[in-house]
Amino acid sequence: MNTSAILSFFVFIVMLSPVSHSQGVFGKWKTIDDRTGKPKAIIEIYEEDGMMHGKIIEIVEEGKENFICGKCEGDRKDKPVLGMTIIEDAEHHGNGVYKGDTLFDPQQAMTFRCKIWLNPENPNELKVRGYLAFIYRTQTWVRVEG
Repeated sequence: MNTSAILSFFVFIVMLSPVSHSQGVFGKWKTIDDRTGKPKAIIEIYEEDGMMHGKIIEIVEEGKENFICGKCEGDRKDKPVLGMTIIEDAEHHGNGVYKGDTLFDPQQAMTFRCKIWLNPENPNELKVRGYLAFIYRTQTWVRVEG
């Protein structure tokens, strides 16, 4: 391979890097209620110590902007939902799938096991599945640009 071809290949790879990075699970996601179809909150999903975490950075559901977790127990009792960590220590299991024991739903004040992955047909959709024993529900969250 000549120098020009190597340089062209390198430039091509560098140009693709931001695109592929922007298509990952980390970033900001708008939660959509799977029952009503209405947006509820913006969640920032981030990596810390090799694990996935997620916290509520904005509440977009009208009338719930100052929601307090009255049903919660322990450290979350009577605390604002805004700023609350709802995904903790989800581990990457290959192929872009993350699994963990902590997906917290502040409205129900319940913690579920979870599986989280990008929709293979649309990288701007995040599939978030919560498990309670053998029962599960899956929501589709939408990527927030910027």
